[in-house]
Amino acid sequence: MRLIPRPYHPDSSALMKALSTMDYPVFLDSGMNQDQYSRYDLLMADPIASLTQANGEIRLWQSDKADTCLMADQDIFQAVQTLLQHFAPTEKPASEFAELPFCGGAAGYFGYDLSLSPAMTSTEPKRAQPQAQQAPDAFIGIYPWCLVIDHHLKQSMLILRSNCSQALEQKVLHALNSVTAPTSLTEATPAFSLRRPFAPAMSKAEYQNAFLRLKDYIIAGDCYQANLAQSFSTEYAGSAFGAYLQLRRLCSSPFSAYIGLPAAAVLSFSPERFLSVRNSRVLTQPIKGTRRRDPDPGLDRSLADELVHSEKDTAENLMIVDLLRNDLGTLCRIGSVQAEKLFELQSFNNVHHLVSTISAELPPQHHPLQLLRNCFPGGSITGAPKIRAMQIIAELETEPRRIYCGSVAYIGFEGQMDSNIAIRSMLCENNQIRCWGGGGIVADSECEQEYQESLDKISLLINSLPLEHN
Repeated sequence: MRLIPRPYHPDSSALMKALSTMDYPVFLDSGMNQDQYSRYDLLMADPIASLTQANGEIRLWQSDKADTCLMADQDIFQAVQTLLQHFAPTEKPASEFAELPFCGGAAGYFGYDLSLSPAMTSTEPKRAQPQAQQAPDAFIGIYPWCLVIDHHLKQSMLILRSNCSQALEQKVLHALNSVTAPTSLTEATPAFSLRRPFAPAMSKAEYQNAFLRLKDYIIAGDCYQANLAQSFSTEYAGSAFGAYLQLRRLCSSPFSAYIGLPAAAVLSFSPERFLSVRNSRVLTQPIKGTRRRDPDPGLDRSLADELVHSEKDTAENLMIVDLLRNDLGTLCRIGSVQAEKLFELQSFNNVHHLVSTISAELPPQHHPLQLLRNCFPGGSITGAPKIRAMQIIAELETEPRRIYCGSVAYIGFEGQMDSNIAIRSMLCENNQIRCWGGGGIVADSECEQEYQESLDKISLLINSLPLEHN
């Protein structure tokens, strides 16, 4: 393993541009170092192998072999674990690398719909998609190198593992060496524009009907809380990566990500951590409770204070804390699961959130991917109890969630893992861009307030991209 110091840039966009022309770029972006939760950017591309899952079929690609179809009943999480073990480099990182979050390994996304067993699939047909899906339900690449940008120490480090070929190393260095001066940061962003404004897949009346049906389920005792979401879409022209660069300046979040695929792209501006595992310590930080930001400082403080003192929002948050404690308890050491913080106020570009922090200890006999599988998808975007809430969600929502409410994640060769809940996320394919917004519904939820909250959460995403000039 080698570490090559690189020039530090406070804004990683020029480095992303340089690497974006390589295959399967994955940029895990901490949000331009704008708050205490933003420290590392992790940039990688050109994997030596990858796994995809689509229509229940897992396919393996390796740089030196033909595309291979794996067993249809193979578990994608187990398949990633097997691939990590197969490609694990022989050397172990030296002690001076111990604090780095990631030294090569697996990175990509797991879509929400991976979790839908036949029992969770609605008998009500979803609305037909206009064109075939180009983005698989999951994509995970194996990356033998990574550029780590530490915004706290103001350092950049290129990490090369022993399984990184000389040809790939030279390709990476050539791309990085093209970023030679600070003026690179102001280079033109790749063009992107919307053909027309975003439009919802549900009318407001349809949302209201779904809301009332969900309330009936809650009153009947089927569930205590369930997340109800709606999707928005439009056509676009230009580069999806250009859209990401435009939006990251307005919607910076500590768990942002860009993933480029041959015919699709994932853009995530998530503020929410799902699962982190480091040195056996597990951390999850669910978000429940939202208020919009206001440009007037006094009103903004009032909205934040209203959220902090809301009995309804803290009760919703506590339901999800209990759900996640149970999920962690399936594999974590008995007695180690504890709530470190409850209902902490965190403020982002367009919303205030209540965030809780739960920790646990993962025994060495269990791989982090096993825990990710047991907890997937996150309880904060399903409801309680989880399985019944997911069944109701599948019945009421008109379109599949795809990447939304899934997870973007990295899993290092040495077992370190971090992942987000892919809220505030967009999917680009077939010149269509899609976004989702939703929220948790409980017995005393009000339809108009919940409808507006689903819009507030994504207002910057759907209203900030430029419209095409006619």
